[in-house]
Amino acid sequence: MEQLSIATLLDSAKAKTSRDKVRVLALTTIFPHAENPRAAPYIRQQAVALSRHCRLDMLGVLPWFPAARAVKRFTYWGTDFSTVPREEVIDGLAVRHPRFFHLPRLTALSAATYAASLLPTLAPLRRELDAVYATWAYPDGVAALTLGRLLGLPVVVQVIGSDVNRVAKLPSARRQLRWSLPRAGGVVAVSRPLAEEMVALGAPAERVHVIPTGLDRGVFRVRSRSAARRALGQPEDARLILFVGRLYQAKGVGELLDAFDALAARSNRYRLVVIGDGPARAACEERARRHAGRLLLAGELGAEAIAEWLAACDVLSLPSHDEGTPNVVLEALGCGRKVVATNVGGIPAVVTGPLQGQLVPPRRVPELCAALEHVLDEPYDPEQVAASVELFDWDENARRVLAVLDAAVASGASRS
Repeated sequence: MEQLSIATLLDSAKAKTSRDKVRVLALTTIFPHAENPRAAPYIRQQAVALSRHCRLDMLGVLPWFPAARAVKRFTYWGTDFSTVPREEVIDGLAVRHPRFFHLPRLTALSAATYAASLLPTLAPLRRELDAVYATWAYPDGVAALTLGRLLGLPVVVQVIGSDVNRVAKLPSARRQLRWSLPRAGGVVAVSRPLAEEMVALGAPAERVHVIPTGLDRGVFRVRSRSAARRALGQPEDARLILFVGRLYQAKGVGELLDAFDALAARSNRYRLVVIGDGPARAACEERARRHAGRLLLAGELGAEAIAEWLAACDVLSLPSHDEGTPNVVLEALGCGRKVVATNVGGIPAVVTGPLQGQLVPPRRVPELCAALEHVLDEPYDPEQVAASVELFDWDENARRVLAVLDAAVASGASRS
């Protein structure tokens, strides 16, 4: 894996300063839009950074089918996209929202209908484009590789976690990835375990690169815990645990609630703040009623508000069942806050020792409870935590991704 190192690719990209900027078509089904402006902030931030280094055409692709509004609750997305405009400007980036024909519950056909729906839009642009970049394995990556083969364009696919850990486990998606990944001009994985899985699925090892996600260093930085608690109305002497993420089973929300029950029974100083929304919200609300103000559901928040809660907390907990390299772990460490998480995906590559926090096996409430209690009871220096990890900003992430795109363009057109 990574026979051509990122450093080599970056050097090659710098040598091409006389060439016009590469024109990249990025496509993804996980992108903010009018109905969900906070969706996948990491994809938005990467796209905005990429647009500073290349000519980027951004497609936030949305599923469509007749009577979508009436049956939206039966779909994977669970959203009616009919009110989303065809074009938006998000963070200064022009974004188009083409629709692809999607048949609910027929996941095996999603990539095919995705590619067929976009082909009429992309075919006239063929001579204006240098490469296609898909930021999700399935259906986006498979559809992009199909389109690249039809149009003679190199394709780079990024994988970030759930697209591999869950979606790619579906037999139909797995078969299609095995067929398409050998044709990828490059694969970007946010963690080494995801990269290894891509190679196992047939991606050429020399074209697979581990590039961690970026971080907004201006927002996620060390701040005063006391000042943040005063601003948020939290007691100075509380032992404050923070969770940030989608509220569903695979994020380990149930295990965290059980661990907090055990901690709260021992002392009234323990508090849990949950940021996010999702199917497990009702369970969180039921627990919050039990804990009389010590379990707060903050809902979905923007980056600045999340950073303030990170400053206020003592520890971030993310007991996921599977992961890539979750941005919130990087954000917590950038804010100088320790992490108690599960030893899955790319997390062990970031939380490497007691200075960053503690890792536990997934689905193990006693171990999670003990780790939280241990980290909460030991004072630490936030500056030391923040200095202990190497974190990329989004500009560096974009430069590395662009180097992989440049290499795919230089190696020829589509992979047949």
